[in-house]
Amino acid sequence: MKMTGKTVLITGSTDGVGRYVARRLAEAGARVLLHGRDAVRAKALIDQIVQAGHAAPTFYQADLSSMSGTRELAAAVLRDHQRLDVFVSNAGIGSQNDGPQRQESPDGYELRFAVNYLSGFLLAHLLLPLLTSAAPSRVVNVASLGQHPIDFDDVMISRGYSGSRAYAQSKLAQIMFTIDFAEELKRMGITVNALHPATYMNTTMVRAGGITPISTVEQGGAAILHLVEGDDVAGKSGMFFNGMNETRANPQAYDAGARRRLRALSLELTGLSS
Repeated sequence: MKMTGKTVLITGSTDGVGRYVARRLAEAGARVLLHGRDAVRAKALIDQIVQAGHAAPTFYQADLSSMSGTRELAAAVLRDHQRLDVFVSNAGIGSQNDGPQRQESPDGYELRFAVNYLSGFLLAHLLLPLLTSAAPSRVVNVASLGQHPIDFDDVMISRGYSGSRAYAQSKLAQIMFTIDFAEELKRMGITVNALHPATYMNTTMVRAGGITPISTVEQGGAAILHLVEGDDVAGKSGMFFNGMNETRANPQAYDAGARRRLRALSLELTGLSS
């Protein structure tokens, strides 16, 4: 996909790998829609891109921990644009952000499940009219090799909580959604893929977890950009990648019954079922 003139929304793009991808796509001539919570970081990135001679991205400030904040972001993008060529669902929090204790979103959902999974699920559905208008278009879900099966009797992990389990469950949910959404959209010219970009990139999220980085944001960014613009993945959908290569996710991702249960729950929690 040639990126000149293409409209791309990247959530979580004022820091880390999202910031790198946004800068690279702006350099390639894309109309970049930034998202984040920090307007100061966004302005610094926009200034950097403009000073390099590229078109200024548009910044959308939104808190994706709440379903109302997620809906507000979608409404703003729908208001301002008639098409969306690529949606990169990258926003997320790690296993240790603000401490290892169990936290809840404003809606009362386990926080990592809400931010890492439900917000992207909701955004993808709400932005579908713009993705359809731009077809062939792409959805890229930034997931992880760290995956934990969902216990449907305790999805919000009210018992035996750990931040690493919550994070890994949310990332598997992203992959399960990727497979279902790809099947739903296969006749609409919209591809949906997920990936683990790189292991322990040098990002705020990784450092906040007390982990020594072993990969660079450039390595992870290259893997994301591959799914955004690579010709070799133009016809592929419903896949999970480790870096540049297709791989298998946790077995629960391929359990159609589990995916149906997750979809029904997600529609209910995001308010889409009504």
